[in-house]
Amino acid sequence: MIELIKSDISYNFTSKFKITSLLSAILVLGSLVLILTKLNYGVDFRGGAEIQIKFQKEVSLNDLRQTLKEQGFKDVSVQTIGEVTENEVLVKLQGDESNLNEITQEVETSLVKSFTGAGVEVRKVDIVGPKAGAQLRVAGFQAMLWALIAIMIYIGLRFDFKYSPGAIVALFHDVSIILGVYALTGTQFTLQTVAALLAVIGYSVNDTVIVYDRVREHEEKYAGVSLSTHINKAVNETLSRTLLTSGTTLFISVSMYFFGGLAIKDFFLAMSIGVLIGTYSSIFVAAPVTLFFDNLNAAKAPAKVNA
Repeated sequence: MIELIKSDISYNFTSKFKITSLLSAILVLGSLVLILTKLNYGVDFRGGAEIQIKFQKEVSLNDLRQTLKEQGFKDVSVQTIGEVTENEVLVKLQGDESNLNEITQEVETSLVKSFTGAGVEVRKVDIVGPKAGAQLRVAGFQAMLWALIAIMIYIGLRFDFKYSPGAIVALFHDVSIILGVYALTGTQFTLQTVAALLAVIGYSVNDTVIVYDRVREHEEKYAGVSLSTHINKAVNETLSRTLLTSGTTLFISVSMYFFGGLAIKDFFLAMSIGVLIGTYSSIFVAAPVTLFFDNLNAAKAPAKVNA
C-alpha cells in the first residue's frame, strides 16, 4: 500500500488537543449563532411552490434561472428530473401561502413567453404550505438525531461506551460547522442538504472508527500504558491511510462541486466541507473527548476506593 507518511512516525498529537479543542469550541459556537440567525431554509422547509415542466427541446438550466430572476422571482431553484434527454425540470420558488397560486401562474406565463420555441408544458404544480414545510424541517433534524443515537449505540457495543461520547461530539461538531458555512454563505438548506449531512455523518464516523479500532488493539496488546499514548500511536499509524482516503474523496467532491452542475452543487459543498472537517474531528475532537472521559473516570476511581 502507498504510504504518504511512514507508519512508524511518532508525532505527539495529544499535546495539541488543548489548542484544537479551543478552536473547535469557537467554530461550533460561531456556527450555532449563524444557524439560529441566518440559516436560509429552502422551499422544502419554509413553504413554496414546485412546478414540474416538460420542454420539447433542450433548454439550458442557466438560461431558465436567469429568465426567472429577470422576471422578479426570488429564491428560485431549478433542477433536472429523470434523464437529461427527457428535458424535464423542477422549478422551486418561495412565496406566501396567500399568493402561491398567483406566482405559479405567473411563472407558467413567463416561461411560455420566453421559451415559445421550446414547447413548454406544465405537468404538475405542488404547493407546500408553511406548516408542512415546518414539519418537514423537524423531520429532517430528527433523521440526523436518530442517526447520531444509532451510531452512539453501535460504537458502544462495537468498542466500549467510553468511546461513544467522543464520536457523537465529533459528529455534532461536523454537522454544526457545515450548517454554519451554509448560513454564512447564504446557501439554501434543503432536503438535498439533509442527504449530504447524513452522508457526511457516515463518512466521519468511519474515520473515527478506524482510529478507535487501532486504539483498542493497542490497549489489548500493551496493558498498563496510558490512553493518550495509545491514541498517539493509533493516529500516527493510520495517518497515511487517512490522508490518502480523505484526499481522494475530497478531490472527487471538489471536482463535482465545480463541474457537476448547479443541481448537485449544494450537495457537494456539504460533502467537501464534511470530508475536511470529518478528517480533522476524528483526530482532534473524538480523541480528546474520549481522553477527557477516561481521565474523569480515573479521577473518580480513587475517590470510590477511599469512600
